[in-house]
Amino acid sequence: MGVLAGLAALLVIAPLLLIFGFLLYQGAAALNVAFFTHLPKPVGEVGGGMANAIVGSLILVTLASAMGLPFGILGGMYLAESEDQHLPWVLRFLADVLNGVPSIVIGIFAYTVIVLPMRRFSALAGGFALGVIMVPIVLRTTEEMVRLVPSTFREAGLALGLPQWKVALRVTLPAARAGIMTGVMVSIARVAGETAPLLFTAFGNRFWHGGLDQPIAALPLQIFAYAIAPYDDWHRQAWAGALVLIGLVFVVSLAARVATRGRYSPAR
Repeated sequence: MGVLAGLAALLVIAPLLLIFGFLLYQGAAALNVAFFTHLPKPVGEVGGGMANAIVGSLILVTLASAMGLPFGILGGMYLAESEDQHLPWVLRFLADVLNGVPSIVIGIFAYTVIVLPMRRFSALAGGFALGVIMVPIVLRTTEEMVRLVPSTFREAGLALGLPQWKVALRVTLPAARAGIMTGVMVSIARVAGETAPLLFTAFGNRFWHGGLDQPIAALPLQIFAYAIAPYDDWHRQAWAGALVLIGLVFVVSLAARVATRGRYSPAR
């Protein structure tokens, strides 16, 4: 049974290893200093890089986190701590439905509520669309992690005279922060590679970022544009961009694991 369990674990991680290995094989040759520091070359010219797309993806993920994480974490706390018998069930059901909505539909929604009133594509619209995608993932993860916190932690805080909201924020939330951080990383990994919502919102840009109310480049958009182009050099850079995108997600996930390692007890 130990051998079978080990084989099952290996099969789980095999697709990730195969994908990462294939990206290394296809894209490593295109990685150089120019790729990380230069803007894309005009159509048909060889060379250039994706510096603007890398910066744009970081900006969009930061905007999405600023918009989506507070709602997801606080909403998950409410679902886990609320004693209401009806509203949490409705919110939980709606979050599950939203989690299953295709990302392109969320992009159309963001286009309707952000792009059309502003009369322009923008980084804000892209961040909003990605933030909407993050909310149900973080909300449900936070709820499950908070429910795993032993009830004795809450009882100890209440016995010391703390109000319930302080117990939730000062005791329960710190005790569940490692699991919540994992959910946050999963949501960031999910939105970092999204392309369809950005086609309707951020739109893309071949130059440096000009402001939150302007179109912005992003790695998924740049990879998509290069992959469907008829130029071999662009195909090579598309593989390199995919490798960088996977690498960024890996680094962020590893940093979160290191930061939360061993921190399962509530703050004193």
